[in-house]
Amino acid sequence: MIRMNANRIAPLALYQEVAERLRERIFSHELPPGTWIDEQAVADQYGISRTPLREALKVLASEGLVTLKPRRGCYVTEISETDLDEIFTVLALLEGQCAATSARDASDDEIASLVAMHKTLEAAARDGNIDQFFEGNQAFHARLQEITGNRWLQHCIEDLRKVVKLSRHHSLFSEGRLEQSLGEHRLILDAFLARDPQAAEQRMREHIAGGRSALARIAAAREQAA
Repeated sequence: MIRMNANRIAPLALYQEVAERLRERIFSHELPPGTWIDEQAVADQYGISRTPLREALKVLASEGLVTLKPRRGCYVTEISETDLDEIFTVLALLEGQCAATSARDASDDEIASLVAMHKTLEAAARDGNIDQFFEGNQAFHARLQEITGNRWLQHCIEDLRKVVKLSRHHSLFSEGRLEQSLGEHRLILDAFLARDPQAAEQRMREHIAGGRSALARIAAAREQAA
């Protein structure tokens, strides 16, 4: 009886599937920042040639998740505190614009959908469920981006968010951050209900800055402990 390797990818699968599998391994830190990617070993594991693998790595490189180094190979990108400072500065601008546009243009039904999403955040915070709060937060932000109808803005934010996932830490694990984040969301929602684009933009920028500060506190605590 022939045993099939569960890790093998069907020959007709596109390189996007290979990229997605590697992306998941990077986000889960199975492949942590700085890891050298052994192309031959990965190709053998997935049962593919190195051609689709290299195409997949080019996709991940364009997203900033891996770094291709001449004559040295491919490495999972290492993200520094300076990188995070710069990324969050750009995220605050983009997501602030997203909030302003949505507050101005959202229909009553779209506002209602944001209110419903916020209720899930309230419930998750009440239960102390960080994972549920994280998922609800992601959905809330994605909904704001969707309401703008600007696919280019959405694409830029998604790419930056992917790079942020390279961080070894999660802002919600900073003491008091979950409650702080919930309070920031309340203010954002209040601005939406008031149809105030300027307030929505400012509150969103403060929310993004709060996330960055939480990550900095975690990094500082880890460094001090080390």
